[in-house]
Amino acid sequence: MPLTNLENPQVYSVIQRELLMEQVAVDIKSAVQNSPGVVSISYPSGGVGVIFRGFSTGINARNGMETVSGRSSVDLGNVERIEIMKGPSGTLFGSSVSSFGGVVNLVTKKPFETTAAEVSYTTGSFNLNRLTADVNTPLNKENTVLFRVNMAVNREKSFLDYGFNNTLLFAPTLTYKASEKLTFNIDAELYNVNNTRRTYNTYAATSGITNPNDLKIDYKKSMFHDDNDAKSSATKVFAQAEYEISDNWKSTTVFSYVGEDVERSYQSYAVWSSPTQVARRVGLWGPIYNNYTNIQENLNGQFSTGSIKHKFLAGVNYRLYSSNFSGGTTFTLDNIDVTTPFAPIRRKAVDAGLVLTSSPVADQKTFSAYACDVVNFTDRFSAMLSLRLDNFERAKVGTVEGYSQTALSPKLGLVYEVVKDQVSVFGNYMNGFQNMQPVTQPDATQLIVDPVYAVQYEGGVKAEAFNKKLSGSVSYYNITIDNATRTDLNGYTFQDAKQVSKGLDFELMATPVKGLSLVAGYAYNDNKIVRASQAANIDGNKATGAPENVVNFWTTYTFQNKLKGLGIGAGANYVDKNYFTADNTFYMPSYTVYNATVYYEKPSWRLGLKFNNLTNKKYWDFWGSSQAPTNILANLTIKF
Repeated sequence: MPLTNLENPQVYSVIQRELLMEQVAVDIKSAVQNSPGVVSISYPSGGVGVIFRGFSTGINARNGMETVSGRSSVDLGNVERIEIMKGPSGTLFGSSVSSFGGVVNLVTKKPFETTAAEVSYTTGSFNLNRLTADVNTPLNKENTVLFRVNMAVNREKSFLDYGFNNTLLFAPTLTYKASEKLTFNIDAELYNVNNTRRTYNTYAATSGITNPNDLKIDYKKSMFHDDNDAKSSATKVFAQAEYEISDNWKSTTVFSYVGEDVERSYQSYAVWSSPTQVARRVGLWGPIYNNYTNIQENLNGQFSTGSIKHKFLAGVNYRLYSSNFSGGTTFTLDNIDVTTPFAPIRRKAVDAGLVLTSSPVADQKTFSAYACDVVNFTDRFSAMLSLRLDNFERAKVGTVEGYSQTALSPKLGLVYEVVKDQVSVFGNYMNGFQNMQPVTQPDATQLIVDPVYAVQYEGGVKAEAFNKKLSGSVSYYNITIDNATRTDLNGYTFQDAKQVSKGLDFELMATPVKGLSLVAGYAYNDNKIVRASQAANIDGNKATGAPENVVNFWTTYTFQNKLKGLGIGAGANYVDKNYFTADNTFYMPSYTVYNATVYYEKPSWRLGLKFNNLTNKKYWDFWGSSQAPTNILANLTIKF
């Protein structure tokens, strides 16, 4: 919808490609940390996700349509910008794209009307070698057929004594202007990955371990060999037809297909019984495929009722999901003392102990209809009224019966521009939902479960002042889930569990003088389990994976006179401790990581150096995997 930031009652961050170039960002994990409150996570299954506002979500949107990153991750080679929308956004995105924390949307690179090319090479610590190419050209003199292709090859070792990550991206895109009113856009991404997965660490209740600092294993030691690797691929196809019906109305028809295929995925598991004793297991997952098909029709328009102006959107979406799953795990292969010499587990030993099974997965169909009306009562005061109707069907699979659910998801937003085009105050009521299958009770009766809803109330201020040299936002939110499921001591399920996530988001972007830029953010989150399963005894505890305080800061200065083109930059990221277990007995420690850059840029080339983790901080992600120590990246980019 044609809304400016100040007109939009929802908080969102946009991470531009220019900032990623400054930071020599080579992966999605380092990119998303530029948004307030956002902490990246690497899934043991091989994918990547983020945590913000107390909830985790995958990278689930691409050009506004459903995508997936659970088992194959994401490459930045075809990313123009990253949009992170805060708060449950089920009204426009549904349950498959939006989590209760929000939505991460990748906007890909589009063709343009001039011929240009760019080649970039990055090398660095841990044998990193990354080559990217971006080529754009019109295919006819009239500039009605435009073509662009992006490619990326990535080879790197882990900072651990074992581990690697090799990827290949090929992403062509075509724009065809069939007439002044009709335009077609078609793009695809083919992404292949061969790497080793992160180890999934768990900790026995009697281990005496409270956090990974207690473990006696060497920080750079891997317990599993490189031959326990994974091969996966992702195929993404996007097609759009945009037709201008009139000056004020347009139709957009979109087709999207995402296929995520796992040929094999060896995943390692470490179960710690004490700071020195660990049991090792390995699972083999695959072949696995997950296919997501979406067909969408949107109608956008602007009209007036008297002096009141409207910006209107109505749409329908049909989603089809199909999947197949196979795999299994070994028994405990051995139990070792990590303070004594030990050998890494090899694939030969794993294969000898594997027990593999194939599990059918039920097909899913979802039909959605939604509408949104932004009503401008004056040139300063507006309201956003939105509603989504979502019908979800899961087919019968094996002996498990299928089921159908219908969800209604409303959204209301109010905006008043205190200073026209510079400062606005806003408030919103937003909704998200997750479909839930029926539950069989101990007495063999069946509980029909409603979709689980998250409701957010939020209010704040946005600013874009001094000719947009200063922009930012501050807001307070409260997200409540009060109809989640819980079980009592007799094993009966009730749909009255409650969780409350509330907090503060602050973002500031400034260019106070020419050459100087600043990006800063702070997020506070208090996510508590108010009422849960009686057997768990966790009422009042902090939710897992929800750090209280998160800070991001980055600043650069590019010299303007004699040293024109030379630039320096520095920044830091702080993440508070967060609990790994719902009983709050085990946590990941807080950390602060400092980074710096120096670069020299000319119109046709750019040379950059990036220094990561300057203080050599030891820290761990949510799954207990140690993160990279001090490392250096060097990048050369040539433009044609």
